[in-house]
Amino acid sequence: MATIFTRIAKGEIPSYKVAENEDFYAFLDINPLAKGHTLVIPKNVEDDYIFHLDRETYDGLWAFARKVAVALKAAVPCERVGVAVLGMEVPHTHIHLVPLQTEADLDFRKEKLHFSDDENKKVAQAIFNEYEKL
Repeated sequence: MATIFTRIAKGEIPSYKVAENEDFYAFLDINPLAKGHTLVIPKNVEDDYIFHLDRETYDGLWAFARKVAVALKAAVPCERVGVAVLGMEVPHTHIHLVPLQTEADLDFRKEKLHFSDDENKKVAQAIFNEYEKL
């Protein structure tokens, strides 16, 4: 059975896509720590532990995440983009990219934010537009 993230990447479950290529997919987190909080996943590998990925997928995932992070920082005002790889809540390797003003913004214990559909669409489109420029 496919993971929820695989189903999102295949378009079976709606998401706020911010970037995509043949092997990787990036979309807004539905329980964000900050506006623009993005998840980056491999599309064709469902392993839940990033260090189990083969070298090509691992390197490609990080290269894709870097490009998405550059686009995210250009689209969402922040001091920097924080990175976290936890992999405990969904059994599919994923990288969190979180716009940060301070280190405290990357605390997964804090209450998650909620944005309207229009707001999510707007920020996803802004990140996508920046990604396409790169």
